[in-house]
Amino acid sequence: MDKWDKRFMELAYVVGNWSSCFKENRQVGAVIVKNKRILTTGYNGAPSGIVSCKDKGECLRVKKGIASGTCQELCYAVHAEQNAIIQAAKLGVSVDGATLYCTHQPCSICAKIIINSGIKRVIYDNGYPDDFSMQMFEEAGLEIIKYSELQ
Repeated sequence: MDKWDKRFMELAYVVGNWSSCFKENRQVGAVIVKNKRILTTGYNGAPSGIVSCKDKGECLRVKKGIASGTCQELCYAVHAEQNAIIQAAKLGVSVDGATLYCTHQPCSICAKIIINSGIKRVIYDNGYPDDFSMQMFEEAGLEIIKYSELQ
């Protein structure tokens, strides 16, 4: 494993700790890197001006009994990958050709955004029950690596 991959994945976990998600097992962090330089970071949390689930003291998805990997739109949180790409857009930073390090496998909604952003490589650690995202990554020709396979 490349020492840089380890460093950037460790940073993704640090950023994930900033999450405002109520569910502790869904503290997700993302770091976008190009040429060993950090471009942006993101974590899952409520959009600006919206009270987070953590602050509300309950998870909407748990309350409604929504299974993991389904109905991602029924959640207050913007995903970590989305927030990292949004931050790049706000700052005018191109992520074309970059690598995205993420604590969890991206969902299919994030996969579409990642593909269209021009990111070429995704390294993730924890799985996620969304095979469709992996199918789209493969079809689009992105390099997808499970972090544990680098070790």
